[in-house]
Amino acid sequence: MIKATKNQLGVTTNPYQTDALKVLCVCSAGILRSPTMANALHAKFGYNTRSAGSCKDFALIPVSEALIYWADEIVVAEPQNMHEMETDYFDILSGKTVHCLNLPDDYQWNDSMLRELVIIKYRDCVSGVAPSLES
Repeated sequence: MIKATKNQLGVTTNPYQTDALKVLCVCSAGILRSPTMANALHAKFGYNTRSAGSCKDFALIPVSEALIYWADEIVVAEPQNMHEMETDYFDILSGKTVHCLNLPDDYQWNDSMLRELVIIKYRDCVSGVAPSLES
């Protein structure tokens, strides 16, 4: 059973979200890389995106079961983010497609070079050029 409130779960299936792919973008704190990833993927592909942080101790918006349940796909900045999520959410990650972009934590929020790198690495992942993580 998912540990989320009835209201949180109800919002995950809100019919006004359209049928755009729902992508959860995750970095460590959810402040720089993951919001930039979410912006880039929304702007380029029209995805419905959210961002969160995998490190519970300092993430502004921590990854939650409701966010994972909501997502059709998860994109992580680096492997450590996936490992942190697996600690608490292994069961609900099963069956989710997870792409790791291997993005260093060297960029400011919405940096144009980071946005370009996100699109290049994401395209590589979905085309099978770069490794993806399958839960």
